[in-house]
Amino acid sequence: MLTYTALTTLSEKSQATALGKALEALDPTPTGVGVFEVEDGKGFWEVGGYFLETPNDIHLALLAAAYGAKPFVVSEIPDQDWVAKVRRELPPVEAGRFFVYGSHDAEQLPVDRIGLLIEAAMAFGTGHHGTTLGCLLAFDRLLDKGHIFNTVLDLGCGTAVLAMAAARTSSLNVIASDIDPIAVEVANANIKANSLCDHVRCFESIGFNSCELLEAAPFDLIFANILKGPLIDLAPAMAKHLNIGGIAILSGILIEQAEQIINIYKTQGITLLEREDIGEWTALTLLRG
Repeated sequence: MLTYTALTTLSEKSQATALGKALEALDPTPTGVGVFEVEDGKGFWEVGGYFLETPNDIHLALLAAAYGAKPFVVSEIPDQDWVAKVRRELPPVEAGRFFVYGSHDAEQLPVDRIGLLIEAAMAFGTGHHGTTLGCLLAFDRLLDKGHIFNTVLDLGCGTAVLAMAAARTSSLNVIASDIDPIAVEVANANIKANSLCDHVRCFESIGFNSCELLEAAPFDLIFANILKGPLIDLAPAMAKHLNIGGIAILSGILIEQAEQIINIYKTQGITLLEREDIGEWTALTLLRG
């Protein structure tokens, strides 16, 4: 059975959100609609719909014109076992002392590594992307230098792999949060699969705006592997909720965006310690003085 995608881009978040809502009302009705910021630093938003029937080209063209979007690109996707495909294409990842793997690769876990189990069906944030890998390597270096973190926040946690890495290395008060309720479900499933329910609490939060998160603050370490825009917006709150002498590991940042983030956080009293560049991405390790 074939499924279909219809994708377009536009430059305004509000227009992208409105187009996404309008797309939901199409006939045939899409099985899902997504609105995402494109991670290329150019400020574009992608709007996509997924269909079990061929979408109506005329309706798509009218929607694109009405909301100032580029013409939709419609593609056919053959039916396949996506979990099996992900398992084939996402081998285990080693990041210093950490070994990120799926259950199908459990036998490959080295005895001298800290295992972090992420199921293949929950592939976002497995450590294969340069941003997550950079955060793990940055954290690994801090541990090598003897840093101890009693309170940890994984902000925008995705699979919660970073929160679990902290919990596996003696950080007993770890909070994970995400703006997306589906991500929270995924994170809690991974936390349970790794037997870390007693050490990691995960819940939905928009930035720092949740009672549970505020009650746990301030933090010795904050992971924020998100995007440039939210990182800029969160800089004052990051400084407020990070302990003096605390560390922030930030990613979701293109290399050419790094200096802007560094300068903005410097105005909040949070200065660069190290950076990890992987491919086109960077992870920044910063200290609140």
